[in-house]
Amino acid sequence: MNQDKLKEQVAHEAVNDIQDGMIVGLGTGSTMYYAIQRLGERVKDGLNIKGIPTSEQTAKWAQQYGIPLTDFSEVSHLDIVIDGADEIDSNFQLIKGGGGALLREKIVANATDQFIVIVDESKYVKTLGKFKLPVEVIPFGWEVAAREIEALGCDTTLRVGKDGTFLTDNGHYILDCDFKEIHNPEKLNRDLISIIGVVETGLFINMVQKVLISYSNPEKIIALNN
Repeated sequence: MNQDKLKEQVAHEAVNDIQDGMIVGLGTGSTMYYAIQRLGERVKDGLNIKGIPTSEQTAKWAQQYGIPLTDFSEVSHLDIVIDGADEIDSNFQLIKGGGGALLREKIVANATDQFIVIVDESKYVKTLGKFKLPVEVIPFGWEVAAREIEALGCDTTLRVGKDGTFLTDNGHYILDCDFKEIHNPEKLNRDLISIIGVVETGLFINMVQKVLISYSNPEKIIALNN
């Protein structure tokens, strides 16, 4: 089974947890596309929900599939948030931000007590760090922040998009930080946040309540509860 099929299966399974009347946080990324597509089908069949998207791309997908949207001017608590991850370990610590939406994703995830992460088997790892850790920084003086981050034991690369330096939906830069292995993600997150110029990190610490993992051989979906 190819990776896209694994993503689709686990995304559809997660959408089953969404019930009528919920305010739903809609994550960003390729796995979430399938969740939004399926959720749109349920809305078409009569499901009454509102969503808060974590990126401009997610908002476009939600509008495409007819999912009503709201924002934090109208709500303060979300009933459920569904999002993917670039890596997740057995302690339910995450690396996110491969799509560049980590700040909005973290704001949304922090507004619920039911954060569900959906991944295929390739994203479930023993130790975080093979995926380079995204760190969102302000453009002014980003070089200073990069040097301080590198002093923590990594190599940093300024993310580049098709039109030059990649900009987040918030107008910030992303530094992709190669730590190789992250054995204490909670401490690293604190150290990074303390650096002036760092807006947010892609480490999601102690935020997840449930993980759905899609496996190909044998074909199954495993639910892990924190």
